[in-house]
Amino acid sequence: MAATLREAAQALTTISETPRLDAELIMAHVLEISREQLLLDLPKLDVPEGFLALLERRKTHEPVAHIIGEREFWSLPFQVSADVLIPRPDSEILIETAVQLGAEHAPQSIIDLGTGSGALLLAALSEFPQAHGVGIDASAPALAIAHNNADRLGMSGRVRFLLQDWNVADWTKFLGGPFDLVLANPPYVSTQVTLSREVADFEPHEALFAGPQGMDDYHIIIPALDSLLADKGVALLEIGYDQADAVTQLAMKYGYVVESKRDLGGNDRMVLLRKAVII
Repeated sequence: MAATLREAAQALTTISETPRLDAELIMAHVLEISREQLLLDLPKLDVPEGFLALLERRKTHEPVAHIIGEREFWSLPFQVSADVLIPRPDSEILIETAVQLGAEHAPQSIIDLGTGSGALLLAALSEFPQAHGVGIDASAPALAIAHNNADRLGMSGRVRFLLQDWNVADWTKFLGGPFDLVLANPPYVSTQVTLSREVADFEPHEALFAGPQGMDDYHIIIPALDSLLADKGVALLEIGYDQADAVTQLAMKYGYVVESKRDLGGNDRMVLLRKAVII
């Protein structure tokens, strides 16, 4: 077993920045045990049938999350598939900020725009047990994944998922609200950017690309916050590392007070929007 993991990690060195971790996660998945249990029991385990086939999939750049069907986000397990973006640690800055703000005024109502797997919305609901939430997405397969994740996490009774495309007129009309907390990780990648094979070949392009500057969806979402965001609410929008100035200027044009925040890598990753207080 140990030798197989070493060889697998070596085979993935040109594919992944974390080859050993990838190999361990795939092995644990095939054995139907946790990675921690795998490492504890390593000397007495045999290599299971099916491991090498999954390793071959990883060697084609297919993400580990797709191979094992799951990704952890905010210490919660989320089912994922090729129909949704894989939740990433950088996005946890939205939940971290929501928790900090919620220490004084916990939100009662939350909406997640472009919910995908439901990771942002369900992570927020896990921190605010008194809140209820709405998640919208233009993809029916994505919403099926979100529904499954809500069921698995025991939150189905506190959330509604709606098939809604913000590119159509009056898209906010039937969402309810206003909401105390608006979350969004919209498409923000420029169509002129070349992505890694792991992303470009396996993740949904409609959840990634947003025009030549990556700004198309912000031009829809930010004006719509006038009806979605409660007067004392906050909107937390994920952004690309080079978009803080552009998104801030756009939000200020619509009268919002804006703060930007950086992720653990030191990159601009989120803007916080509040309605201006008129005295």
